Amino acid sequence: MSSPQVINPADKLAEAKKQLNFPRIVAICGSTRFMAEMAEADVRETKAGRIVVKPGCDLKSPHELWSDPVEAEALKIRLDELHRSKILLADEVLVVGDYIGDSTRSEITYARSLGRPVRFTHPEVDPDA
Repeated sequence: MSSPQVINPADKLAEAKKQLNFPRIVAICGSTRFMAEMAEADVRETKAGRIVVKPGCDLKSPHELWSDPVEAEALKIRLDELHRSKILLADEVLVVGDYIGDSTRSEITYARSLGRPVRFTHPEVDPDA
């Protein structure tokens, strides 16, 4: 008797998107200092017919939802996990900005480990270039 085949959830997701004839999904990554540039990239990617997922919160900007430092740190951890899910969902990643910090570098490494193509608005900052 053969053992049951284990199906990678990412492969199942990719197959479902293919069967549904989904547009490509692009995850925008980068430092939150580039939120305005991310919004512009969102417009351009959407105009090109792609579904866009990107950071939805800028914890560096004041907001009542993360005004408490302890809650803000817990939220940052949850948002990082959420963004990794967005990268997993995506077909490709677009890194915005001319600076790559530790979080973005980690996201690039994760995306590449999944086999996701990674594009850059500023290719000279590609850590693997």
